Amino acid sequence: MSRSSAGRSGPSPGPAVRCKRRDGHDRGVTTIAPAPRSTRQHHLIGLTAAFGIGMLVAVQSRLNGELGDVLADGIAAALISFVTGLAVLLAGAALVPQIRHSLGNVWRAIRTPMRGYGGLRWWQCLGGLSGAFLVATQSITVSVIGVAVFTVAGVAGQAISSLVVDRLGFGPAGPQPFTTVRVVGAVVALIAVVLAVSDQLGHPDGLLLAILPALAGFGAAVQQAINGRVARTASPDAYGAIAAGVVNFLVGFAALLLVFLVDLGFEGLPHHLPSEPWLYLGGTCGVIFISAAAAVVRVVGVFVLGLGTIAGQLIASLFIDLFLPAADKAVTSAVVAGTVLALAAVVIAAVPNLRRH
Repeated sequence: MSRSSAGRSGPSPGPAVRCKRRDGHDRGVTTIAPAPRSTRQHHLIGLTAAFGIGMLVAVQSRLNGELGDVLADGIAAALISFVTGLAVLLAGAALVPQIRHSLGNVWRAIRTPMRGYGGLRWWQCLGGLSGAFLVATQSITVSVIGVAVFTVAGVAGQAISSLVVDRLGFGPAGPQPFTTVRVVGAVVALIAVVLAVSDQLGHPDGLLLAILPALAGFGAAVQQAINGRVARTASPDAYGAIAAGVVNFLVGFAALLLVFLVDLGFEGLPHHLPSEPWLYLGGTCGVIFISAAAAVVRVVGVFVLGLGTIAGQLIASLFIDLFLPAADKAVTSAVVAGTVLALAAVVIAAVPNLRRH
């Protein structure tokens, strides 16, 4: 009989590993401790949430896109989205004392920043600028370069930025090294998106404008990282993530309001507001996925969160095109293949983290 099975009886509760007592002496063979299992479950939940975040991003894009069409003003549509989301968050802060306390923690951290990794500087609360820049970029470039090129450029910027942001330790998970697996995951994700939109890449005009969505994608990874830091400073629980959402929407609203006032001087007032209530739900979607991302990034890191979001966007877009098509376009095999590749990219990047924990 092997040493690992000596003196044991009854069914085995799990894989055997060697452990040591606190005094350093070998305790022999025991079962897996519950803490690593709990950490692994947290990573699985975080990765699942990343998929959901990506799906909400796709839904929000559809809602805000339709709102922009009705208003004939993409900046106005983005501002309305931020206003409705901010209203939801401020109402929650007014009703829930824990959210107000978390916001107070952020304010105190900014006023008296600590040195070292645990500190928070004022510029680390500006993640909402990236969100404002993204929606502004959509209104400027999509009508020229098309959704396909916009998506490819944005994902390229986000995939590369996620690696850099994780490596520099901007996120609350700390520095994450460059590894072959993570680089391969980023490359596979890029190939997946290019494949998914390959049927639309025929002869796009204004390719130079693709620099703007690439920068917006780069900013999205930075936004996720610093929002995660704000959430951690605010509170270790879900209220901290909501507080980070409040800060994000306040900054984004202020930025978009300035852009809208400038746009108002050139373009005039937008068209009348639509009567369909669902067109105003884009801001609520933003509240959910911004707050969720601020919480999830602390578990899975910026890179895996970005890949999960990409896969979720592709899956949601696939179902939207199947059941609620916005245009007369059939779902092609390239879209399906791109979705499968995106899922593979998430698995490639995430499995080593799950094994390590």
